[in-house]
Amino acid sequence: MDKVHILPTNTTPEVMLDPRGFIKIKGRAIDERRSKSPEQITDWIDAYVLNPAGMTEVTVALEFLNSFNTLILTSLLRKIVQVIQHGKNITVKWYYEEDDVDLFERGEYISNTIDVPFEFIATDKIANC
Repeated sequence: MDKVHILPTNTTPEVMLDPRGFIKIKGRAIDERRSKSPEQITDWIDAYVLNPAGMTEVTVALEFLNSFNTLILTSLLRKIVQVIQHGKNITVKWYYEEDDVDLFERGEYISNTIDVPFEFIATDKIANC
């Protein structure tokens, strides 16, 4: 498997997918158009969960996350946590700006939906994550 690095735009996050067990989603997720990126990410995750690393670390560090992209992110994370079915471990680190209650609550919602505990990390600026 190859690494995948999708550069951010003003409305889509940067995505880094590393078969050594590192997945990072950072930036803004407010685009409501379907693009190639979600399919590329989904295809990579589908292949990854068939032969995952012993430990998968997922980092989510978003400045903005709208409802549409919450659904997409939940779907992607639901796929990623399938590594547990292969006897592998996973951690999800959810970064949010200290005063962004909405993003924190979205993280709690997603964590409860996929039934995997997240590590919530407050930061003064998402750009530094």
